[in-house]
Amino acid sequence: MVSVKVNSPDVHYDDVEHLIISRYSYESTHVSYEEDNNYIATPKSTEYIFKTSTTIPKLGLLLVGWGGNNGSTLTASILANRHFLTWETRYGTHHSNYYGSLIMSSTVKLGFNAQQSAVYVPFYQLLPMVHPNDIVIGGWDISRLNLAASLDRSCVLEPDLKQKLNPYMKDLIPMPSVYYPDFIASNQQSRADNVLSGTKQYHLETIRKNIRDFKSKNQLDKVVVVWTANTERFSSLLPGINDSAENLLSAIKENHEEVSPSTLFAVASILENSPFINGSPQNTFVPGVVELAEQHRVHIGGDDFKSGQTKIKSVLVDFLVSAGIKPVAITSYNHLGNNDGLNLSAPSQFKSKEISKSTVVDDMVACNNILYKEGEKPDHVVVIKYVPSVKDSKRALDEYESEIFMGGRNTISIHNTCEDSLLASPIIIDLVLITELMTRVQYKTAEMPEFDAFHSILSILSYMLKAPLVPAGAPVVNALFRQRNAIENLFRALIGLRPQSDMLLEHMAFH
Repeated sequence: MVSVKVNSPDVHYDDVEHLIISRYSYESTHVSYEEDNNYIATPKSTEYIFKTSTTIPKLGLLLVGWGGNNGSTLTASILANRHFLTWETRYGTHHSNYYGSLIMSSTVKLGFNAQQSAVYVPFYQLLPMVHPNDIVIGGWDISRLNLAASLDRSCVLEPDLKQKLNPYMKDLIPMPSVYYPDFIASNQQSRADNVLSGTKQYHLETIRKNIRDFKSKNQLDKVVVVWTANTERFSSLLPGINDSAENLLSAIKENHEEVSPSTLFAVASILENSPFINGSPQNTFVPGVVELAEQHRVHIGGDDFKSGQTKIKSVLVDFLVSAGIKPVAITSYNHLGNNDGLNLSAPSQFKSKEISKSTVVDDMVACNNILYKEGEKPDHVVVIKYVPSVKDSKRALDEYESEIFMGGRNTISIHNTCEDSLLASPIIIDLVLITELMTRVQYKTAEMPEFDAFHSILSILSYMLKAPLVPAGAPVVNALFRQRNAIENLFRALIGLRPQSDMLLEHMAFH
């Protein structure tokens, strides 16, 4: 049921066909150059028609790495919300919530009422969306621990809550997963007691069957698959192996050593028409995976959940550069004690993480050619250390050294304690809810003969990801508020509302 009804000739609610049909004029600007180095800005208007299904499906979520800290915490939080659990801590009684979720706990300014007061509504009220409480969860893990034992091992939630969750989680056991020792740190071997044997082709067929069986058993309309397992090393990009869909499928049949577990899960999901989201920093989406997704018209998104330190960095650097202040050095130090930290203590796995965390400022730097000459960037250093005693409570220390007015220097130091899985779990929820919604959206322009789905690569997910995957030729945006505005304004477009504006012209021109 739609909670927001838009009173406009540009939107039509078809209750018989269960559709919202909206007409939207998208305004953009084309920039060209004259010989004397002047700019010519030409406004351009493109009319879109959006068609959004209002039928909310029964949705399944399969997590790769279900028994890890993120997987067990996410499962526990959904169960706690579903059963309205409360628990005691030294601070008092706590109630289940979805804090940290953009969709479930953030609001959007809808407009102004008759008293000229801003009216805000929850994100989830703009369009019909799956509620997290209704998601059916399953998954794979290289460890055979049940989810209650995994939750206890993670040391994330309070003891009283874990005890109340035990009846709901003790019978949840992950399906056997794929374990290729060359791709993750050797210190993970002791966990690997629940792994598939056989060839990579057999693994692919087994994962595909797992998805089909999960969907059938739970009578689901759709399934989304999310990689929340360990960070892998980068895969080598090899001609004839993973450079095309055909070559990648052949490489799997030939059991080629350079096909990673995450790539295998992505291929299986695509072939089963299930969207796949990569929550770790490795290059899961080699060219062959992207081509396969485009061929099968299945949505994919990645890479690497953006939960703590990187999210702050994307805000602070955007603020500094936008204010005309020049960051010249960014030094980021982390230490954490969960299994992610243990895995990242291996050099090749750390390299994957370092790349995803280091590229987050590139677009913000590139947008200001007054501060930065072509090719110039701030010095950017990322360090991650494993300290077992801090468990899932990651410490992040950042120093931002900037050049200011007339050769002065400004230094900002930040200490951030991030409870890793409690920040990442609501991000996973947002990724899944938005991805599912995008599968119900089609668009059409005047040049198109019929409606079509959005591109397979969901760049709209960039707000939740450190190293956003975008279609070839599309710009990568890391500035956090630009990413959020993209989500908000797309949601508005789907119900026929104009983009959000902070111009407040109605008040500046008010008499």
